[in-house]
Amino acid sequence: MTKYRTWQEILLERLAADQKRAIGYLDVALEEYQEDGDTPFFLLGLQNVVEARGGVAKVAKQVGIKAQCLSDMLASDEAPRLDMLIKILHALGCRLSIQPLKPIEPNAELAAAETSIVPSEVSNPSAEVSVEKR
Repeated sequence: MTKYRTWQEILLERLAADQKRAIGYLDVALEEYQEDGDTPFFLLGLQNVVEARGGVAKVAKQVGIKAQCLSDMLASDEAPRLDMLIKILHALGCRLSIQPLKPIEPNAELAAAETSIVPSEVSNPSAEVSVEKR
């Protein structure tokens, strides 16, 4: 007889087996939250990784809170406080980071190269410095 597994079981198994996959999964959940403001979606992603990484009781112990408190936080419609989110992510082996929204355009480098700092009076080394566009 073939044993069937649910998608949830397969997902948790994959998230438990591969740290990079778990981080990527959380990253996508956070990106969706940032685009749509869908807090429950982000918290569901966080809850799945918590379950995959040992469960609510284990992660709550690492964070230093009661399991019921963590469970309630993950089931809420409200985002956790930033300090608590950072502690949870740390217990899961990852952290938040800040990245630019768009890659830096090549023209930005050219504009930076065209801006230089030159002394306003070359003959006087103690003269004021001004920024000029070429």
